Amino acid sequence: MQHRLQWFNAVQTFKRAAVLCVVLPFAAQAARAQGRVIYPDPSVAKTEIHQALVRAKAQHKRVILDFGGNWCGDCQVLDIYFHDPANKSLLEENFELVDVNIGQYDANTDIADHYGIPLKRGVPALVILSPDGKVLLAQTHGEFEKMRTLQSSDLTKFLNDWKPTHRGGGAHAGL
Repeated sequence: MQHRLQWFNAVQTFKRAAVLCVVLPFAAQAARAQGRVIYPDPSVAKTEIHQALVRAKAQHKRVILDFGGNWCGDCQVLDIYFHDPANKSLLEENFELVDVNIGQYDANTDIADHYGIPLKRGVPALVILSPDGKVLLAQTHGEFEKMRTLQSSDLTKFLNDWKPTHRGGGAHAGL
């Protein structure tokens, strides 16, 4: 009798595992589908960059181009850090943020090339522009590619280092 009970339990465990193997991929896909969409349709990137530069010029801000994709976990982490209370006001007061969708490394590659971003190094990758569109910084070495290993405070430091200084001075002074 004990042997039959053990056999029955083993069969039940196997059935549960088989069901999980079938159901889990669908559950994971549904969870991903409910994730936040950070990067808009790739076709709007050039228009959004232009509009951000117009706003930046009027408001004496800089522009951040965030190259990435909605599938990218490190891009999701960067977006979470951008919206962290320690960073959100710093970002909103000093920058116009444009999320540039690179698709599966097959969209907006011309824009990445134009601003000096080697997508082969990974994403997210940021570009800082002056209000007149001059590249002040292009991350060319995958600096934020492993954003999951960094802290929100690392982004705070980055934003503080690159925010415009309206009074002059500093390594990245001026607009």
